Amino acid sequence: MGSEYFINSQELENKVRDLLPSQGGAGAGFDLSASTQIIPIIDLTESAEGSNIRQDLQTSLSFKSITSFNVNNTTSTIINNTGYFRVFGTCNFKSRAAGSDSIDFILNDGASDKSINNIFIASGQDNNYLLESFDFIVFLEAGDLLKITATFNASVFGSTRQIASIDGTLVNP
Repeated sequence: MGSEYFINSQELENKVRDLLPSQGGAGAGFDLSASTQIIPIIDLTESAEGSNIRQDLQTSLSFKSITSFNVNNTTSTIINNTGYFRVFGTCNFKSRAAGSDSIDFILNDGASDKSINNIFIASGQDNNYLLESFDFIVFLEAGDLLKITATFNASVFGSTRQIASIDGTLVNP
C-alpha cells in the first residue's frame, strides 16, 4: 500500500477548478493529494472524440482528400468552403529583363482582400528561374475564400486538403 501526501498549492487548485469544473470548480472545497501507489491511466480521448487514427495519419494525403490547382497569369479561387485547410505546393518563376512577376495568396471576406503571402521576383536578366515551396494552413468562415494571383511568368502548382471542419472536427483522408 502506498503513502498519501496532501498538496497545498493555490495555483494548482485554481487550475483544477478551471479545467475540471465538476471537480470543485463551483466553489466546493477540495484537497489535492499525491500517492506513492502506482495507478495506471488509460487515455480514451481519441475514442471519446470519435477518432481512432493517430494525428499524423489523420493529416495524410489521399486521392479523394486533396484538390489540385494550377494558376498562371490569372487570379483563381482555390478554396471557397468553410473550415481549416492545408495549402501546399510550389511557385515557379522565369525572370524577364523588363518587368517583375509575383504570386499573391489572398484571403477575401466577400468585401475586401487581405494578402497573406506574396512571393516576388524582380526584373533583371532574362531567363533566370526561381522555385519556391509553400505549406500553410488557413481558416475560412462562411463567405471567406482563398485565391491566388499569378502574373505573366509566374506559375503556382499545388493542392489543398481540408483538415478540419469549421467547428474543429477533424476530417479523415
